[in-house]
Amino acid sequence: MIKLIDLNSHPKIAELIDDKYIISQVQDILDIMGDLFPLDCKKFIVHEANLHSDFFDLRTGLAGDILQKFSNYRVQLAVVGDFSKYESKSLKDFIYESNKANLIFFVPDMESAILALQ
Repeated sequence: MIKLIDLNSHPKIAELIDDKYIISQVQDILDIMGDLFPLDCKKFIVHEANLHSDFFDLRTGLAGDILQKFSNYRVQLAVVGDFSKYESKSLKDFIYESNKANLIFFVPDMESAILALQ
């Protein structure tokens, strides 16, 4: 489910690689974080396909709740996907503001994810 990306960097970067694993509640991300801490990993890549559609509907609060955990535990996150298909102005603003900070990144591809997390 989790793959470590070896870039000779510290902290390490982990990637969720299970196509069938859907993060649909906060506990899902807490379980993953629990797996990352023994690996001394404070950088994580997740793909858009691994996030339940409620994540991208800000009214559900799922994105805020999940991303708050990354902030609380100071774990950087890169979400890889095509976010141009979402028409919500609120979501576009949320993505823009997230990308300006140095903790959560919404990026189009793996190369951008790794660059953002270095």
